[in-house]
Amino acid sequence: MDYPTLKLVWWVLVGVLLIGFALTDGFDMGAAILLPFIGKTDAERRIVVNTVGATWEGNQVWLITAGGAMFAAWPLVYAASFSGFYFAMLLVLFSLFFRPVGFDYRGKRDDPRWRSACDWALFVGGFVPALVFGVAFGNLLQGVPFAFDQELRVTYHGSFFALLNPFALLCGVVSVSMLAAHGAAFVKMKADGVVARRASIALRAASLIAVGLFLIAGVLVATLIGGYQISEPAPLDTVANPLLKNVMGAPGLWLTNYAMYPWMIAAPLAGVVGGVLALVLANSRFERTAFLSTSLMVTGVILTAGFSMFPFIMPSSLDGRSSLTVWDSTSSQMTLQIMLIAVIVFLPLVLIYTSWVYRVMRGKVTADAIEQNHHSMY
Repeated sequence: MDYPTLKLVWWVLVGVLLIGFALTDGFDMGAAILLPFIGKTDAERRIVVNTVGATWEGNQVWLITAGGAMFAAWPLVYAASFSGFYFAMLLVLFSLFFRPVGFDYRGKRDDPRWRSACDWALFVGGFVPALVFGVAFGNLLQGVPFAFDQELRVTYHGSFFALLNPFALLCGVVSVSMLAAHGAAFVKMKADGVVARRASIALRAASLIAVGLFLIAGVLVATLIGGYQISEPAPLDTVANPLLKNVMGAPGLWLTNYAMYPWMIAAPLAGVVGGVLALVLANSRFERTAFLSTSLMVTGVILTAGFSMFPFIMPSSLDGRSSLTVWDSTSSQMTLQIMLIAVIVFLPLVLIYTSWVYRVMRGKVTADAIEQNHHSMY
């Protein structure tokens, strides 16, 4: 496989890992976001916790895998993103610490205040990462203020609070509402009784918010938010040096790919259609179809960002030439080849094992089951 093709393959694979993380750990986070609101009593909250309790640890591995793949496949992106989003990543890391504490220690004491604190810890562990990931994508769409010098040493010229601009926060709310809808669909599928009914209400509200704000964000990207386009590309077979190209920026340029490749329009359509279907099916008995609908929405929203920005991965608002793309931010051809062999061998095994786990853990989580397994369930 030639070098340019390998670069494109790894753009697809990293996207698959990010979507895998959003689809699996996303409903964990969504359920945690909704936990204090759809569970009014301790018994109801235990039902919500145990809908995701059997799989949350395995789902979180997708995030670690995506980070490792980015480090190996896109070292310049890894370096630049840790410079620009360092405090944001620390915020995500510290918020994720609350998840094992909330899951594993919630049942250690019968004190209602202790369990309430653990429930809110789980809420923080779901809400903060979902918000920060959305804010990060919002800033990527606008461009990040970093630059490389001639020795490819990266310098970041922004601040943490600059990341919290209105458009980025809008994207953050899209992310939170989208994952909340995904989590609500999963809880509705796994629970019954009053918890499932409240999850249906949350699914309807979160889907409506996610679709509405996603459309507003799309209008802003088309009219106000500056996009980027390579005006003078570097040869595809050159070493990874982002400074060999020229880049221009202007509002509406993120729509260029949809004109060149009309099939990409399927991504935003999937995001909207999936959200609308979830909204329609929120009160129906088609629980799995509603969950598949939120999965379609999550996939469509992430693909929309990826397709809009391609081939950019991390555009620079400070120096267009420093923008990192699929073609100039990758590792060597040998590294990509070795990693691809590892993916071909191990990814099918991971998918098979994950499918088996979900098959074994299928079925409803009921109050009777929790009462009968009082000491073994969360």
